[in-house]
Amino acid sequence: MNLNAPSMSHFVRGRLKLAFFDEGDPNGPPVLLIHGFASTAIANWVHPGWLKALGDAGYRVIAIDNRGHGVSDKLYDADVYHPWIMAEDAVALLDHLGISEAHVMGYSMGARVATFMAIAHPDRVRSLVLGGLGIGMVEGVGDWDPIAEALVAASLDDVTHQRGRMFRAFAEQTRSDRQALAACIQGSRDLATKEDVAKIEAPTLIAVGTKDDIAGSAQALADLMQHAEVVDIPNRDHMLAVGDKVFKTAVLEFYKRIEHR
Repeated sequence: MNLNAPSMSHFVRGRLKLAFFDEGDPNGPPVLLIHGFASTAIANWVHPGWLKALGDAGYRVIAIDNRGHGVSDKLYDADVYHPWIMAEDAVALLDHLGISEAHVMGYSMGARVATFMAIAHPDRVRSLVLGGLGIGMVEGVGDWDPIAEALVAASLDDVTHQRGRMFRAFAEQTRSDRQALAACIQGSRDLATKEDVAKIEAPTLIAVGTKDDIAGSAQALADLMQHAEVVDIPNRDHMLAVGDKVFKTAVLEFYKRIEHR
């Protein structure tokens, strides 16, 4: 498989038109991918080589453009971006495709959405991969209001907040609707409780870059969970960890162990 962007399809949930791709081996075990904040299915999973890696390994690879992102519908009300709402979008995609259960992998905000999906719909999640988010899942990941402000500033030149500049530049690179992203960053920060995380029975792999200053400790999150293991992604920050070979190798080995149980 090559790294060319696949064509996107759409399905409707309520009044919302949501985009996704469905690639790889149609008869292989399904993997549902949920991208991070300000990213897209293509930017998060195709360009960094995940579609190729999973497709070549025989998986059916499905990825959603979260509401407010990519070519899915854009909304400007923060209250429609809670992670449990986006988790229902992901479940609706599985319903649309007639898939009863999938491996679910999310990165950063997508890891939060995947976790809420595993909490609400444990029967739909065969395994869980959480990239770019550790104990920040339950303790928070700092003040993101400056990022919302950076997204709607008149120009990148007006943004002095370092993390705000990083996400503003990324949003411009992905040609995102910055107003929708500002609403999303305000609405999607709900924390999972330690009690809910402890109830997750799905085998879980938590992968965080050793230079990631956003995610929080992967081991601290794993210690709360029933069946979680950790992989450290060496010398990678939050933005660069997603495409790392160590991460991909760990996920493929994790899936292989689950498939051969």
